[in-house]
Amino acid sequence: MRSLLPLRLAVLIGLCAWLALKVMQPAPLPDWRLGELVMVVPSEDMETDFAFESDLATLFAQQMKVKLKLISLTPHAAVNALTTGKAHIIAGFRTRSHPSLRYSIAYQTLDERAVCIDTPRKNIEDLYLHHIQVAMDSPQEGSLRELRSTHDDLDWLPVKTQSPAQLLQAVAEEQLDCTVANNEQIASLRNFYPDLASGLSLNAPSDIAWAISADGDEALLDEMNVFLARTLKDNTLHQLLDSHYGHNERLGAVDSATFIANTDTLLPHYQSWFEQAGAETGLDWRLIAALAYRESRWDPNATSFTHVRGMMMLTEDTADRMGVENRLDARTSILAGARYLQMLKSQLPKRINEEERQWMALAAYNQGMGHLEDARILTAQSNLNPDVWADVKSVMPALSRSPYFEQTKHGRARGGEAVIHVETVRLYYDMLKRLDTQGELHTSTLPALPSGFFRHLGGKLGLTAPRP
Repeated sequence: MRSLLPLRLAVLIGLCAWLALKVMQPAPLPDWRLGELVMVVPSEDMETDFAFESDLATLFAQQMKVKLKLISLTPHAAVNALTTGKAHIIAGFRTRSHPSLRYSIAYQTLDERAVCIDTPRKNIEDLYLHHIQVAMDSPQEGSLRELRSTHDDLDWLPVKTQSPAQLLQAVAEEQLDCTVANNEQIASLRNFYPDLASGLSLNAPSDIAWAISADGDEALLDEMNVFLARTLKDNTLHQLLDSHYGHNERLGAVDSATFIANTDTLLPHYQSWFEQAGAETGLDWRLIAALAYRESRWDPNATSFTHVRGMMMLTEDTADRMGVENRLDARTSILAGARYLQMLKSQLPKRINEEERQWMALAAYNQGMGHLEDARILTAQSNLNPDVWADVKSVMPALSRSPYFEQTKHGRARGGEAVIHVETVRLYYDMLKRLDTQGELHTSTLPALPSGFFRHLGGKLGLTAPRP
């Protein structure tokens, strides 16, 4: 009698194979109507784009009253996730760039620019001589496709596995000849690579939108359009864009290079004190360090013509209020400045978003709480939101102009200076966060150096900017 063992083995192997395939199969995409929305946002190395789109998606999910699942992918992987049923929506795509997608209304327009080691200054035709790489399926590739209709010889290599930010950084490090990025991506990276060219405009701007697959749910597309139209109308989108992109390009190339150099030469001597101040106040130590750099360039002996002094540039009144006897003692100044910033933040209404209170507290640190409150009142009188920094900062410069300051309780103020102050601190803060994420900031046990040492060294080496 023939043995049944081979047959049984074959059945067992087949069953195991079936079970393996079943386990490896991705879970089916949930029905968004039942309370879960899966959305693809830019890859996390595109820090600002990732944060902006994540925040916008969160607001959408809140409006829809659904649970949100975010997936961070490169452009090519994002399109694949959508067309293979692994996501409901992808964010941050150029309208009309993929026939397999359907797009929402556009909510942002960005200038696409060719950036090369030796960037052409005038003519698109000059790009023919460059080896261009762009992220496959990205808005940048969409702009190149549009441009090819009038420039037949334009060619490029689409890259599946890298993001526009990674390719742009490769150009900045001279590892890649040429790529295409939008103006915001370039502005952000130039803070770390001051010599990075601003690029040649392709004159093919990207209108950015959300997208669903060609066979996606029409009702979801309608919901997307209603949401985006509302955020455009009620200023929510403007505020969100300003929050993430509004502080780009506040620094010149020399300032950026000096700041990065000082994170290596000066910051290690004080980082532990910034960390201590952060632990005591609940503020991010990197924000305190960014504020200190804006105030004094991390010079504990800094003094201005208005007699504010020390690492955190405290006035005599503020020093007395915070119990500081010696404003030139770096540790004392850092701790007092951090406590003062936290005190100002705590004085703002609790209804204000935590991040918005942070920026407004920085404005009050520069001009005083009274002038900030005057600006918030003027903001409300202008039918804008006094609890949102993007709106307040649009009005604050009016504090220096008649008849506006004549309407205020505290009179004339250098409101424009406060706006520049806050936006510059925000930029230093973003740079410190990025450097920290990359592991380029390290706590140091270097000994404290003599009073005035850094001012002398900075003057010799050009590392610190002269103060008035």
